[in-house]
Amino acid sequence: MKRLLNTLFVTTQGTYLARQRETVLVRVDKETKLRVPIHTLGGIVCFGRVACSPALMGLCGEQDVTISFLSERGKFLARLHGPVSGNVLLRREQYRKADDDTVSADIARAIVIAKIANARTVLLRARRERPVDPEADAIRKVADHLADLVERLKEPAPLDTVRGCEGEAARAYFSVFDHLITAQKESFFFHGRNRRPPLDNVNALLSFVYTLLTHDVCSALEAVGLDPAVGFLHRDRPGRLGLALDLMEELRPFLADRLAVSLINRQQIKPSGFERTESGAVAMDDATRKIVLVAYQNRKQEELHHPFLDERLLIGLLPHAQALLAARFLRGDLDGYPPFVWK
Repeated sequence: MKRLLNTLFVTTQGTYLARQRETVLVRVDKETKLRVPIHTLGGIVCFGRVACSPALMGLCGEQDVTISFLSERGKFLARLHGPVSGNVLLRREQYRKADDDTVSADIARAIVIAKIANARTVLLRARRERPVDPEADAIRKVADHLADLVERLKEPAPLDTVRGCEGEAARAYFSVFDHLITAQKESFFFHGRNRRPPLDNVNALLSFVYTLLTHDVCSALEAVGLDPAVGFLHRDRPGRLGLALDLMEELRPFLADRLAVSLINRQQIKPSGFERTESGAVAMDDATRKIVLVAYQNRKQEELHHPFLDERLLIGLLPHAQALLAARFLRGDLDGYPPFVWK
C-alpha cells in the first residue's frame, strides 16, 4: 500500500517553484519561503499564477510526483506527470472491458450502489444529530427512497438503467441537502446543484472540494497504471477523466460533502470569504481556500476501517485503495470491483 504523502497546495500568486538537489523550493519575490523534500510529496497543486522550473518538472517526473495546474478560482487546467506506470496489459484490459457494455454496466452498478449507500449514510447521520422536525422527516423519506434504489440495483441492469437510478438518487439527495446546513443559513443555502460556474456559496465550496478529490483520484489511478480517462459509468469524452469521475462517485458523499457541510456548520468559513464576479459566478477568496485546503488535508490524516480490506487506513489512502482494487479486478484477481461503502 502506498504511503500517504502530502500534497503541496500553492495559492500565493507570483510564486515560483524551483529545484535544489532533491528539494522543492517555494519562492515569492525571489525569497525562499519554504523547502520541501521531494520524497515527502505525493503531488503539487498550483492555483493561478504559479510557475515551475524545468528542473523541478523533471525531478517531479522522476519521483512520480504529479503537478496539477488550476485557475485561481479552482478550475482544472492541466496536469504534468512522468512516464505512465504499470503494465500495458492492465491498460489494454481496462480498454477491453470499457468497450463491453455488460461489463461496464456491472462495474457502474457497483459504483452507483456505493454512491447511493454512502449518500444515505450521510443523510441518516445528519438526521440523528438534529431534533425531530419537518426537515428531519424529509431527510428520512429521502433516505428510505435511496434504500429502495439500492435494492433495485442489486439485480443486473443495462447501463442506461444504472445511470437513470444514479440521476434519480442524486436529485433526491440534493433535494434535502439544504437541510444538512444548520448554521449561517442566510448566506449558505442550497437550492440545487449548479456548476460551470457555481452560482452560490455552497456550490462554490462543493466544486472546489470536488476538484481536490479529482486530483487525488487521478494520482491514485495513474500510480497503479490505469488510464484515468477511460471509465465505465462516465463514458469517453474529450477532456473528461471518466474513470476518475467513476471512483469519485463513491467517495464524494463521505469525503467531500461531509467536509463542506462541516466547514459551514462549524463556521470555519464565513460568508465574507465568498465573492460574486461580474459574470455571476461565486468564488472563494484566497484566505477561505487556504482554510478549506487545511481542513481537507487534516481530514485525510484521520483513520477509518475499510470494510473490504478489513483493516484500518488513513482516509487519504482511500483513493489509492480503490484504485488498487480496481486494478486487481481488471487483472482478474477479483471476481468483481468492490467499491467503498461507508459504515
